[in-house]
Amino acid sequence: APPTRTRRRAPSSTPKPASTRRRASQRVRRRRTVLTATLVGRAVAGLLFVVVYPTRTYLQQRNQITAAQHHVAQLHHDTARLEAQSRQLQTDAAVERIAREQYGLVKPGETPYVIVPTAPPATTPTTAAATPPTTTKAAGTHP
Repeated sequence: APPTRTRRRAPSSTPKPASTRRRASQRVRRRRTVLTATLVGRAVAGLLFVVVYPTRTYLQQRNQITAAQHHVAQLHHDTARLEAQSRQLQTDAAVERIAREQYGLVKPGETPYVIVPTAPPATTPTTAAATPPTTTKAAGTHP
């Protein structure tokens, strides 16, 4: 006789009550909600690192570049002005003018004249004596 095969059945579980199925379903929903919120939060944080921080850095650097360009333009202007002044001061007329004004030099044969300012009138000892002396009250006296 051929061997007979018997089918194995899955162990039969007793049907769970509806309240237990709801609790499990609510737990699953809650876990999914927490997992979704966590993933969304991490995605937003990642987006901030990828987009916002580099953008802020870019804007700061752009402002610094603008300020540096303005400063360089000002320095070029000042350099041009100082070079013009330097060329002017190297002429014979400017050198002579500075020698006469600042150092009091004269050409041979010229007579130098120096204007001396007058001093303000000094106070005399007689005007100091004309003021009446201050009186002091003796200690312990009342008015």
